[in-house]
Amino acid sequence: MLRRLREDEWPPLREFLSGLRLHGCLWALGVMCAWPVVVGLLVGYPLARSARRPARRIFPSRARHRLVDDDVARTQRRRAWTATVMSLLILAAYGKPEDVDQAQQQFGMRLVITPWLLLLSAPVVVAALFRWSSPTARQAMRPHLKTAGKSALWYVGAFTLVPLLIGAIYYADHHTARNVSQWGPLVLLVPLIWVLLFIAFASGPAVRSAFNTVDVHPALPALLTGALVWEFSAINLAVGGLPPGPPPVQLAALIGGPASVTAVAWWEIHRLRTRYGIRLRG
Repeated sequence: MLRRLREDEWPPLREFLSGLRLHGCLWALGVMCAWPVVVGLLVGYPLARSARRPARRIFPSRARHRLVDDDVARTQRRRAWTATVMSLLILAAYGKPEDVDQAQQQFGMRLVITPWLLLLSAPVVVAALFRWSSPTARQAMRPHLKTAGKSALWYVGAFTLVPLLIGAIYYADHHTARNVSQWGPLVLLVPLIWVLLFIAFASGPAVRSAFNTVDVHPALPALLTGALVWEFSAINLAVGGLPPGPPPVQLAALIGGPASVTAVAWWEIHRLRTRYGIRLRG
C-alpha cells in the first residue's frame, strides 16, 4: 500500500481501506473511540486523492522527458548530505543560539520562496538558452515552452485562489445573513483545503522539473539549479549576513555551497552532451 501511495495515481477509497487490513472490530472500536479520525479519513482521503490527481497530471513525479543519470543523482545526494553535515558542524562549532534560529528561518524561507524564485528565474534562463540555440532547436522547443508556461499558470492560479477563498470565507462569516454565515464558511472551506492540497502535491515535482522546462530542453533544470543556488546565496547574505565562524570559514560556507552545486550542474550538462548527444546550442 505504501508503494501505491508513492505513485502519481492513488487507489480508490475502497481499495485503500482494504489495504489497511483492519479487522471489523478495530473499525468499530475506531468509530466509537476515535470517530473524528475515522470521519477525517473517510472524507479527507477522497479529497486529497482528487487534488493529487490533477497536481500529478500537470507535474508528474517523474518528468516525462528528463534523462535519469544514476551517477549524477548519486553525486547530487552526496553533495546535499555533505553540505548539510558541514552546515551543522559550523553551527555546532561557532554558532550562537540566534544563529540556529536564523538557520531554521532561512530553511523555512527557502521552502516558501523556491517555487516563486524559480518562476521568476525560469523565463530569464529560457530566454538566454533560446538566444544561444540554433533556429532549428528554437523551433523544436517552442511547443514544449507553451506546455511549461501553462503548467506555471496552473501553479500561480492555485496560489492566487488561496487569499481569494480566505477573503470569501471572512466575508461570508462577517458580512452575510445569519443562515449564510453559518454554512457559507464551511462550504468555502472545502475548496480552500482542496487548493492547498493541490499546491502541496504539485510543489515538489514542479520544483524538481523546473515547471516542466525539462520538456523544453533536458539541460534547463541543471541551468536553473545553477542560477537559483547563487540567488539563494545572495538572499541569505542580505537577510542573515555572513555565516558564523572566522573569515576563512565564512568565505568557504558562503562560496563553497553554491560553487559545488554549480559544478555538479555543469557536470550534468557535460554528461548530457557526452552520453546522450544533447547540446545547449542544439
